[in-house]
Amino acid sequence: MIKKVIAAVLLITLLTVAIVQAMDKRTEKPETETASQTASTKETLGIGVKAPDFELKTLTGETVKLSNLKGKKVMLNFWATWCGPCKAEMPEMEQFSKQIGDDIVILAVNIDPQLDVKGFVDENKITFPILLDTDDKVNETYQIMAIPTTYFIDSKGIIQNKYPGTMKLNIMEEYTKKLN
Repeated sequence: MIKKVIAAVLLITLLTVAIVQAMDKRTEKPETETASQTASTKETLGIGVKAPDFELKTLTGETVKLSNLKGKKVMLNFWATWCGPCKAEMPEMEQFSKQIGDDIVILAVNIDPQLDVKGFVDENKITFPILLDTDDKVNETYQIMAIPTTYFIDSKGIIQNKYPGTMKLNIMEEYTKKLN
């Protein structure tokens, strides 16, 4: 009986700490946005909305800015090295990257850059751009609640679809065909 009470107290304590940390994180203001801009982004991010711009470094140190890709269709994928479903979709994303033309770009935003992302990429022979979200701002801006999550952005920079979960090759093909 005493073990159950201790376990319950421990669980309640852990939950309280998690809730307090989550609330603290929500009250922090991003450096480059005002609170009202942040609230506006969170309320309006969805299908038919202009994809929020961002600028991130690749594994090779190059800078990629989403707005510089205007005129191209973008498959924007959020993933992590420890994520089983992310690992499962990577080979099909690599296959898809080899069959797409120049008008479609795959951007894979890694949300755990403190881990060995380069080792993961090398081991899995990934050739499409891997972007590092070192300060978690792009992950937050795109309201990623689960990974993998992929946004499909048309050539005008408008979000046309969002796919949470592991994608198969046929899904990548289907969603990108729908983009203008």
